[in-house]
Amino acid sequence: MTPADATPTTLPGLLDPVPAERTALIQPEQNIRLTYGGLREQVRDVARALTAAGVSRGDRIGMALPNGVPNVVTFLAASLAGTAAPLNPNYKEEEFRFYLEDTSARVLLLPPEGLDDARRAAGDQVPILTVEMDASGRVTLAGVTDRKEAAPAGVDDIALILHTSGSTGRPKRVPLTHANLSISCGNVARSYALTRDDVSLCVMPLFHVHGLVASTLATLATGGTVVVPAKFSPLSFWRTARDHGVTWYSAVPTIHQLLLARADRSARPPGAEKLRFIRSCSASLPPQVMADLETAFGAPVLEAYGMTEAAHQMSSNPLPPGIRLPGSVGRGTDVRISIMDAEGRHLQAGERGEVVIQGPNVVSGYENNPEANATSFTVGWFRTGDQGVLDDNGYLTLTGRLKEMINRGGEKISPREIDEVLLAHPAVAEAVCFGMPHATWGEEVAAAVVVREAATDQELLAHCKERLADFKRPKVIHIVEAIPRTATGKIQRRVVAQAFASQAS
Repeated sequence: MTPADATPTTLPGLLDPVPAERTALIQPEQNIRLTYGGLREQVRDVARALTAAGVSRGDRIGMALPNGVPNVVTFLAASLAGTAAPLNPNYKEEEFRFYLEDTSARVLLLPPEGLDDARRAAGDQVPILTVEMDASGRVTLAGVTDRKEAAPAGVDDIALILHTSGSTGRPKRVPLTHANLSISCGNVARSYALTRDDVSLCVMPLFHVHGLVASTLATLATGGTVVVPAKFSPLSFWRTARDHGVTWYSAVPTIHQLLLARADRSARPPGAEKLRFIRSCSASLPPQVMADLETAFGAPVLEAYGMTEAAHQMSSNPLPPGIRLPGSVGRGTDVRISIMDAEGRHLQAGERGEVVIQGPNVVSGYENNPEANATSFTVGWFRTGDQGVLDDNGYLTLTGRLKEMINRGGEKISPREIDEVLLAHPAVAEAVCFGMPHATWGEEVAAAVVVREAATDQELLAHCKERLADFKRPKVIHIVEAIPRTATGKIQRRVVAQAFASQAS
């Protein structure tokens, strides 16, 4: 089978061309294997059960499930019967309550046990349906015995509702259509020449487009196999890869670094032999980490760029023999990318500005948020909020989030640049730079670091002094046990800055 083409289809429709006997999903902990024929049948059956339970086209189906076969089956079924609204199972009660109310969830799908916060948030307002899987891998909704055919889904129907991180104000609802998602799957598949022979190891959460689109749906769109453990474990990662012949995996730098921390640098780990490539996305990958990964695991590392509003991928470094540039997120992958200034003018190669995108995978607007739409879309281009620069060959380098830029006396400083200098110190495991208020300069540079071996803040300050211009150097470095991140591994710079601001006051 050739990679998925650009013709939009429904998400369940991605599965239709694949021979029934091929293996679609593997849940390694229980050694569950589900064929494409079995997956198609289960998706239709669960969709009929959801419809019988009162779900209609357009209704939002809340889901808070661990990774695994039940998650994939119910997600596809929800997109067929209504609209899937996956939620992080680790949310607290107030978070669940907000998202259930914000999406007007018709029902909430939960595992048989646990998630007490979700159950309290649902209360008597949102009916809970329990998702079960038997020893054979059959997924059902407990207690739902009736079946009713769902109204046919169209490519322009909303398949998935997700929220942005809400760094300013309330989280914004992102409605992704079947067309947005299926086209994005095709873009990913073409980028990495995915075929039915590929086996993806999904270690990213399925409540986020990274795990859903890149690791899972793009693989299913090409007839490959998705290995989907309940959670990422660096202890079992390579054993799982070996047992199932994994050919690629995609992850955030945090996960890559956890694998590197356990790697024997003198020998490739058993299970890495079949890797065609390693993909990194959702947070910036330090060039040194890229080099270390390629040395340790013997496969090319391809950094990509994605976001929820684009149904995930926008750009990527290419497979060999294409050139992959450390520190760059590559070229547009069937997505138009440009650099725009604050007045909406497109800039030339080498000029720094805001990254803007166009493409059929890109959402047409936030849901019920005209103010955000007015500021996020300019003459058909979506403003990503990321600052970057394109080179003459179309390779994009991200230099920071516009609202994270540090303004020190008019000098604009990219936090990422200081991050990478700190990460080059052998004692530093993680680093995040941010701006702190300053009476003279407006903002001054500060940083928080996690160390892997003994080091003082004075040693790290001296390291930066040797490598950065004075105005860029952190004036204070906090050594901490952990840096706050989102559930998908993104650094929360504002949270770190606010935490230290409150300590100082």
